[in-house]
Amino acid sequence: MNGAVIVPTILTNNPEQYKMLVAKFQPFAKRVQVDIADGTFAPAITIPVNNVWWPQGWEIDLHMMVVRPSEHLPIILQLKPSLCIFHAETGEDLLPIFDQLKNAGIKAGVALMKPTYPGNVRQFIEKADHVLVFAGEIGKQGSVADMLQTEKIQLIKDINPNVEVGWDGGANLKTVRAIVRAGADVINVGSALTAAEDPSAMYEALTSDLDKRGVVL
Repeated sequence: MNGAVIVPTILTNNPEQYKMLVAKFQPFAKRVQVDIADGTFAPAITIPVNNVWWPQGWEIDLHMMVVRPSEHLPIILQLKPSLCIFHAETGEDLLPIFDQLKNAGIKAGVALMKPTYPGNVRQFIEKADHVLVFAGEIGKQGSVADMLQTEKIQLIKDINPNVEVGWDGGANLKTVRAIVRAGADVINVGSALTAAEDPSAMYEALTSDLDKRGVVL
């Protein structure tokens, strides 16, 4: 096993659908990413972060697609997810925010949009526990993966060899093997699981694919 993991993602503006997705993932998921969007940084509006909840035993990654991370920080510190990811492109200085997260026992993550070159946000990558390579369309599931973004993974690890690198966007049975071979540690999966007839079987198939060698054509 290479150590990479499949992490289901939840993105919705409907509390009832949120509850349904939690129930759908609960039989097999241990770690889940919840996407929060404010309608400004990302065109979508999701449930607000203060409506986020999860079953006991889940490891939660909060992916915050928001313009002003500092405004959301108090509720995040109360929620105490395992990891909180903010975007490098917000314009706020994330370093003091990272300090507050870490002081509360929450891992700090930074997400990079497709145009963002890792070297230009070195200060965030050096201090982060997790760097998320965003390779889809922000605020929606079911987008096509921009596989050129895999080139960022080694650049990120050159800056911070100990950082966990995540991938978000277009991960499915056709792409997951190439993503993990490029060095990703976490592959976030949305529509490939939510739209599957049997999400548990799809999760097992994706997890099994992480160990395979060769290229899927």
